[in-house]
Amino acid sequence: MALIIKEATKDTHYGAYIRPFFYGNEYYMFVTETFKDIRLVGAPPSSIGKFGGDTDNWMWPRHTGDFSVFRIYANKDNKPAEYSKDNVPYKPKYVIPISIKGVEENDFTMVYGFPGRTTEYLSSFAVNLIMNESDPAKVKIREKRLSIWDADMKASDKVRIQYAAKYAGIANYWKKWDGEIRGLKKADAINKKILFEQDFLLKVNTDDDAKGKYGNLFSDLQKLHAEISPWNKQRDYHSEAIMGIEGVTVASYFLNLIDSLNTGKKAKDFQKNLDKIKTDAAAFYKNYNAATDEKICAAMLKLFVDNIEPSQRASIFSEIDKKYKGDFEKYAKDIYSKSMFVSEAKVMAAIADMDKNYKKVDKDPIFKLMRSCLTKYRSEISPKYAELDGKITILNRLYMKAMRELITTKKYYPDANSTLRVAYGKVEGYEPRDGVHYNYFTTLDGVMEKENPAVDEFVVAPKLKELYLKKDYGQYANKSGDLPVAFCASNHTTGGNSGSPVFNGDGQLIGTNFDRNWEGTMSDIFFNPDQVRNIVLDVRFTLFVIDKFAGAGYLLNEMKLMK
Repeated sequence: MALIIKEATKDTHYGAYIRPFFYGNEYYMFVTETFKDIRLVGAPPSSIGKFGGDTDNWMWPRHTGDFSVFRIYANKDNKPAEYSKDNVPYKPKYVIPISIKGVEENDFTMVYGFPGRTTEYLSSFAVNLIMNESDPAKVKIREKRLSIWDADMKASDKVRIQYAAKYAGIANYWKKWDGEIRGLKKADAINKKILFEQDFLLKVNTDDDAKGKYGNLFSDLQKLHAEISPWNKQRDYHSEAIMGIEGVTVASYFLNLIDSLNTGKKAKDFQKNLDKIKTDAAAFYKNYNAATDEKICAAMLKLFVDNIEPSQRASIFSEIDKKYKGDFEKYAKDIYSKSMFVSEAKVMAAIADMDKNYKKVDKDPIFKLMRSCLTKYRSEISPKYAELDGKITILNRLYMKAMRELITTKKYYPDANSTLRVAYGKVEGYEPRDGVHYNYFTTLDGVMEKENPAVDEFVVAPKLKELYLKKDYGQYANKSGDLPVAFCASNHTTGGNSGSPVFNGDGQLIGTNFDRNWEGTMSDIFFNPDQVRNIVLDVRFTLFVIDKFAGAGYLLNEMKLMK
């Protein structure tokens, strides 16, 4: 791959990368031209760009004005260049027209962008592991962390400020996994996978050549998924529960450094690593509350012990059981009263003279907890999981090859792998549950209905409210005189598609993709056209904010608007 890339880009300013498709049954090279001088033109205030915040994240109906505008600069020859005051705005060969005609139900839509990762061709065994084991475990663990944080954030403004961003980050995938479970169940994904596999096996068993190549495929996949299940569980509980304890996380920064000092062989880049730890620790302690983390520690260790067999736990759990008789609150209180890792001042003092203090760090009770758990994970859990996962990956490659050979009535599109993709669908609402129907678009009226000055996520900017009250929407109103904000469509998108342009059937820009609906988050694994919806900021709202709200209508002079 490296040789092919080198040859393809030799003596040019282009870059290139090669990616596997269909689990490595095909490979494609992408040649790239990278413009590096990119300048921010403007972005809406967070009261528009993040309206609804975490409450509305993954949700429809949506009223978030999530966009930003940039300008590409090039050198005098219109070629990519490093930043220079002499650079000029790039002149593209073609400028995409922007439609302000609006969208109607069932209109064609097309998204192109760089979706991160999907796994549409997993076996029923893999989907079962995700839906019934892995996702529920991660949801349960994060739910507990979030409930503890939430209680402490409500009790203290300081903690609320410290943990707001962290809470949002943890809640993001908690919500996604919860939606994924529900979506897979609603789509009856496992049974549909099984029916497809039965059809596949029928083809295999009626063809001697195929039977020789693929006859053992499903029995091998079933066996490997049964083998990986307990290791996958340990992996989930380690990453979500053990490493969910912030004291353990910050202690882990020091592990490699302490190990090198214990051997008496100080690494050449010792000071560089120590400086990085100091920087990372300073950032960490800005948003850390030891009392909150002590509660998290007790809760996470109890969850771990309740769900992981004694033989699969790190050695320190035997010591905890022996001394504290399963009382994790008592254990957490004890170690948090003695550990340096609950105090930025103590950690910084240890860093200031690490040669002298490293044994003190090594004996710290939170460091000992971290070391025991991380040693177990690195020496046993991670290698075994990687071994089994590697074998499953090889079988998935074979399964993908076999599917395309034997089930020729099905069209196969490759899973997302962060390369440029096109997805198409149509503008349409959906029915998330019995008796409920969601319309395909939202308007500024919905922003005002959600307004709550007491909650940051639902504050409405005074200028926006003024424009709403005057109904001063200019040319951006719909046929009913309302200002559209967002619409949803049945395009297949995933993480990485935020910011992807959305086009109509005439190749005109109609919006910016920025999220998915909660009921459709299982689309990374199983696409259900009845439930999966991508959420798009209507370009008319983008232009309204630029023109009427921000007073930057002159920018529209550089755009090709289709009325």
